Amino acid sequence: MHKDFLDIIKQATGASDIELIEVIQELWSGYGTIRRYRLSGAELERAVAKHVYFPVQGDHPRGWNTNRSHMRKLRSYEVESTWYTSWSSCCDETCSIPRCLALETRGKETLMVLDDLDELGFPGRRESVGNAEILACLRLLANFHATFMGCKPDGLWEQGTYWHLDTRPDELEALTDFPLKQAAKAIDRLLRENRYQTFVHGDAKLANFCFSASGEQVAAVDFQYVGGGCGMKDVAYFIGSCLAEEECEQQEAWLLDSYFSALKQALARRQPSFDTKAVEEEWRTLFPLAWTDFHRFLKGWSPGHWKLNAYSERMARRVIESFGG
Repeated sequence: MHKDFLDIIKQATGASDIELIEVIQELWSGYGTIRRYRLSGAELERAVAKHVYFPVQGDHPRGWNTNRSHMRKLRSYEVESTWYTSWSSCCDETCSIPRCLALETRGKETLMVLDDLDELGFPGRRESVGNAEILACLRLLANFHATFMGCKPDGLWEQGTYWHLDTRPDELEALTDFPLKQAAKAIDRLLRENRYQTFVHGDAKLANFCFSASGEQVAAVDFQYVGGGCGMKDVAYFIGSCLAEEECEQQEAWLLDSYFSALKQALARRQPSFDTKAVEEEWRTLFPLAWTDFHRFLKGWSPGHWKLNAYSERMARRVIESFGG
């Protein structure tokens, strides 16, 4: 870590001294760490520091160590920096996120000093969830999408998510499902060109949500892939990240109804000029496409992945057939 960074943490938090409590996690492919610090003499008791540094050679767990992959990661940290400096202040308690207390770059290293969400009442991390946690996440996503409905993603990804087609040509080339491969561009086009665009979180998996003790309140972290898009991308990806195949199919109607109920309320409060009925009608038709879009990426990236299941295959076949495939 750059010699200035510990001083920056102290200055940002008002601490007279800091102590490393733990390394929370290593960043993907060896691009840094997230660490928790104890603060002495400060109003806050703890803070989290995301320390990003760029290795000479990435260590991708699935072997995708290409220059394109490296440049995508570099851009993702630039986007996250822009998110915290230019956009994050738009979020309120209905879509809770950590405050960025400081953001500094030294050469190939970047430091983000963030609130410790554990201290702010979100200590829970979940590997499995019940209805309370699912509803909390869907409400957060609905309020996030309502907040940024119609905004241009200046400084962010033009298309949010890490799996969209423009940034994944290698995975498309590796895809052996020919009908899905043929439909990929049409699916991508419909998701890009739909009338109601917002910002998507871009990596709204269960691991990027922090819960209150009851599970009824939640905050989101990790904004490397935030950018423009249809909100269904986040919803489909979130559902697939936390529910088994049978649950996805059995609960699909309830999940979508819950999300759109929250979105209707959020738009009425935040963006009353938008026609909530028209937004829902368009986005409901795009849910199967958003699901299939991620399915397409996953089949090219990791053909044996556990998320590739019969429900996803049936969804994809219906979408492909709608294109005459």
